[in-house]
Amino acid sequence: MDSIPSWFPATTLNWAENMLRNRSPTKAALIQVTEPTPQNPDPQLRTLTYSELYVAVHKVVNWFLFIGIQPGDRVASYSSNSIETVVACLAATALGAIWVSAAADFAPQGVLERFEQVKPKVLFGIDSVVYNAKSHEQIPKLSSVLDGLRALSLTPQKVVVVPHEPNSSRAGWESNWLSWTDILSSTLSDEDVRKGIPFWRGPFDHPLWVLFSSGTTGKPKPIVHRAGGMLLQSAKELIICGDFVPEDVYFYYTTTGWMMWNFLVGGLSIGLTLVLYDGSPLRDPSFLWQLTDKIGITVFGTSAKYLEQLEKQYKPKDHHSLKSLRLVLSTGSPLAPSQFDYVYNHISRSVCLGSITGGTDICSLFCGMNTSLPVYRGEIQCRMLGMSIRTCNDEGVPLPAGTPGDLICDKHFPCQPLGFWPLPGYGADADTKKAQDRYMEAYYEKFKGVWHHGDHILITKSRDGNGGGVLMLGRSDGVLNPGGIRFGSAEIYQVLESCFSPLTAKSPDEIILDSLVVAQPVRGGADERVILFLQLAEGQNLSENLLNRVKTEIRIRRSPRHVPARILQVHDIPHTLNGKKVEVPVKKLIRGAPITSLNLNTLRNPESLEEYVKLGDQLRKEVDAISPLGHL
Repeated sequence: MDSIPSWFPATTLNWAENMLRNRSPTKAALIQVTEPTPQNPDPQLRTLTYSELYVAVHKVVNWFLFIGIQPGDRVASYSSNSIETVVACLAATALGAIWVSAAADFAPQGVLERFEQVKPKVLFGIDSVVYNAKSHEQIPKLSSVLDGLRALSLTPQKVVVVPHEPNSSRAGWESNWLSWTDILSSTLSDEDVRKGIPFWRGPFDHPLWVLFSSGTTGKPKPIVHRAGGMLLQSAKELIICGDFVPEDVYFYYTTTGWMMWNFLVGGLSIGLTLVLYDGSPLRDPSFLWQLTDKIGITVFGTSAKYLEQLEKQYKPKDHHSLKSLRLVLSTGSPLAPSQFDYVYNHISRSVCLGSITGGTDICSLFCGMNTSLPVYRGEIQCRMLGMSIRTCNDEGVPLPAGTPGDLICDKHFPCQPLGFWPLPGYGADADTKKAQDRYMEAYYEKFKGVWHHGDHILITKSRDGNGGGVLMLGRSDGVLNPGGIRFGSAEIYQVLESCFSPLTAKSPDEIILDSLVVAQPVRGGADERVILFLQLAEGQNLSENLLNRVKTEIRIRRSPRHVPARILQVHDIPHTLNGKKVEVPVKKLIRGAPITSLNLNTLRNPESLEEYVKLGDQLRKEVDAISPLGHL
């Protein structure tokens, strides 16, 4: 498995060319929807037909050619889920450039940590976004990212800003920035129209885009996905497993920083209609369901966290027809059995509820929906076609169905990533070797010869010859996933080191010597809450002031979703013999695992774990008091 083979070496293709096969002047390719605000209570839908989409992509391609974009160059976006972002992605990949994207709600430091690794030649931004019925300025955040890139001598060749409104002010713009409207205002010559877009057809394994991991062990890992793998995987998942057809209207609530955006855009190859939404999904819980009836959404994609929150306040079936709906997809975190009940009782009894799982690592699915199979309460329907998924124990021994274990994949698959950036040929030899060593360590080190995904799962026994389903039991590594928002523990550590280390703390009573962050299951494993342990200086206690300062810095430097649910003081942080923090053992302890189940020989200070056993008892009592634990 760790040989990373080439696929279909004699094949040449272009991913964007496949997305733009439909050229209909009447068929809607993209419908953009914006959340209402008091200033704009009824925002108009923006629609682009397939022929209009082709023309828009052609104009941006011509501009890319004018500024000298070549295959392998990186084109980045720090923007929202909009028509312009889709067009920019298609134009870049049409020429063999590599697409890189960060969501508009990412903090500038998090974006810089991503973009500095890939060194984009062009950066697309947006001047504002709408969320929770308010407009939020983006120009200061864009400027902050650019300042960081300049400080590293990585200034993009061009910066293009998409105005949220056609007549938006250019306040705060730098003089050399371009407006999206300037690029799209050009006209195509008769010769351009006759020749069409000059798609660059490269190998099946040509890099298509770079997606970033959550940053568990440092900066987010830049995962490089191959064009052919993404094309083939999307076709399999959508057309075969999901029965997607050109008549579908396909919506997924996602930002551009989540792989579900890429999953959504892949639907263009079928010739269906994509729905792009910019805004909050829950400020008005009826809004997306009104939209479903208004434009006839047939595939509604969301997260388990959304369904959980919706369950508390709204029953769509009581207020809407939803007769167009045939498939509901959910990912981001495990879908609890009660949420299956909610969907069928209060959304639609006729839908196929597809709980799906895969990840940024493969930009597709390991397990998910299959419209030919039944849906069982609390289960993902099946392992996906062509994905040789197994479970094993900590020693790598395969486990029978019905036994929990680590998710592994033991046969090659075409969307197996090429590696981490930079790939050979795109950087210095030392850098490319380091990147590939990190890649091997991430997926192939724990269990030799197989892909280790980091999920703890149970494959159910076959029912009536239909094959076993899959239960997701949580993460087996250090990725945090509260409410379906995945991020790495390193994002928390970096804030603490920047603000509270002995060198950076504002005062002696704000010094944090060490820290450890883990996730604790809630709602029977259907969700998680983040627990942060802090080691302070000798004789120092965790004051209310320090507690609030830690929360504030994490909120400002990361996001409100990163703020831990509980912050506790401990005497010591456990480390391995070579100095690494040990998150997984602590996570197991607070979930109730006995200390005898751990290999203490790998720890430098195993005596420190006794404190976590006691804290685990306390934390589990808290969770039981809030929401009694159930079972999948």
